[in-house]
Amino acid sequence: MTETFRTSDGCDIAYTLHNGAGSGAPRVALVHSLALDRSIWDGVAAELARDCQVLTWDCRGHGRSGQPLMTYTPQLFARDLAELMDQVQWPSAVVGGCSMGGMVAQAFAIGYPQRTTGLVLIDTTAWYGADAPKVWRERGATGKEKGMGALVEFQTGRWFGDAFRAREKATVERLVQVFLANNVDCYVKTCEMLGDGDLRAGLAAIRVPTAVVVGEEDYATPVAMAEALHKAISGSTLTVIPGGRHITPTEKPQDIAARIREVIARAQ
Repeated sequence: MTETFRTSDGCDIAYTLHNGAGSGAPRVALVHSLALDRSIWDGVAAELARDCQVLTWDCRGHGRSGQPLMTYTPQLFARDLAELMDQVQWPSAVVGGCSMGGMVAQAFAIGYPQRTTGLVLIDTTAWYGADAPKVWRERGATGKEKGMGALVEFQTGRWFGDAFRAREKATVERLVQVFLANNVDCYVKTCEMLGDGDLRAGLAAIRVPTAVVVGEEDYATPVAMAEALHKAISGSTLTVIPGGRHITPTEKPQDIAARIREVIARAQ
């Protein structure tokens, strides 16, 4: 069930709290990827909800949340999560994020260390590279000038492997519809955020149990980027998922849920 709350700067945030396991169960907050929404976590949430509380939400500019046109940063999205956790009365949680959501999760762990009991960084990076501002602005410009539909073939091939796309056509189509429904101006702002984002300086401060996870065939944030995160975050683990691409929470939910459970166990 979707609920909403309003942030301190007036943005409505849509979220779902899977609380069937009760208030004493481990808490997991999950952050989605660019131009998608909290539904990428449906399979993972179903796996975890038997014995965990799971919080999923639509980042500002995405899904059913508010769409303010402003400068987006991973730190701003992390503040939204902190305020959402206040709303649901969570003092702390294991935080997981995929792609864009992984950058938000890093920003949360750096900015709110006392509220982060563990970290799961999936198909993500701390920095896209020296050419990222140009590359990401070009992608945003394509969406603005040609429409989001011009990016669908490029995106779906990155999101999922060929076998998954052939087998799970309804799932792929559902996410394509989420992608097409984006406010293109918010998409441009989020592309700028990813292009400019650089969280490398804060990684050494992360001291909580951390799992870095990446699809073997992830072309968007390749294994080398995951290795860099693993090297920078003391005590982290690194898992490469065979055959996985860029949205492994949807493609390989059992594998992702297993990695989250490992972090929960280490955090207790």
